[in-house]
Amino acid sequence: MRSLHVAATGMMAQQTNVEVISNNIANISTTGFKRRRAEFQDLIYQNLRRTGSQSADTGTVLPSGAQVGLGVRTAAVYRISEQGNLQQTENRFDLAIRGNGYFQIQLPSGETAYTRDGTFGLSAEGTIVTAEGFVVQPGITIPANARDVTINATGEVLAKIDGQTNPQNVGQIQLAIFANEGGLEAIGDNLFLATPASGEAQQGAPGAVGYGQTMQGFIETSNVNVVQEITALITAQRAYEMNSRVITASDEMLSTLTRLR
Repeated sequence: MRSLHVAATGMMAQQTNVEVISNNIANISTTGFKRRRAEFQDLIYQNLRRTGSQSADTGTVLPSGAQVGLGVRTAAVYRISEQGNLQQTENRFDLAIRGNGYFQIQLPSGETAYTRDGTFGLSAEGTIVTAEGFVVQPGITIPANARDVTINATGEVLAKIDGQTNPQNVGQIQLAIFANEGGLEAIGDNLFLATPASGEAQQGAPGAVGYGQTMQGFIETSNVNVVQEITALITAQRAYEMNSRVITASDEMLSTLTRLR
């Protein structure tokens, strides 16, 4: 019976849905995390009577025909890029982006990765790095004799040096934006890589047209909404149960047929 296979595809689709929701909930405290949403599409249809074909009896055109669907499949898992809340940390090297853009990170392989996680610190050489020790491009080094560091909304890194009255500009943070943020490939550690779907990174200074501003002493929290996720989880669970009941009903119908003599 087709209903067994159709219901099985429904159960697999809802299993994927629950996995996406569970990942959202698991990352509710992950800095800069963007929630995901699973999207589904119906599968091909089997024509019992093709729409628009002629009736064999009268030669008239069938107005609707008869099609039976063969189930559902996962089409995509979209990333929702809406802004998360900004949380003050008082750490002078923590940065948040208010608006569009990603920080650029140099990986040990030489590739450039992108992130919204601005939990930064200093390496032993005084270079601004991520929590994993990856260099934040363009590789800004804070002088060892700096008394204080200020990073303004346009990404200028200003250090107050002993013996100097005016702050010294030691670097400029650059942000990257993409034509299609959803096309970025997640590789873990809050990092993304550019793909043909995302397009090439377009670099610019914070505060420029199309780019967000940097906020020192803040981080961006996850944009996961707990109420929405729990509601979606309950909906997915009920859909899974209904598909399992279809399998049970189909099994009972088959059992009845096998008992007929």
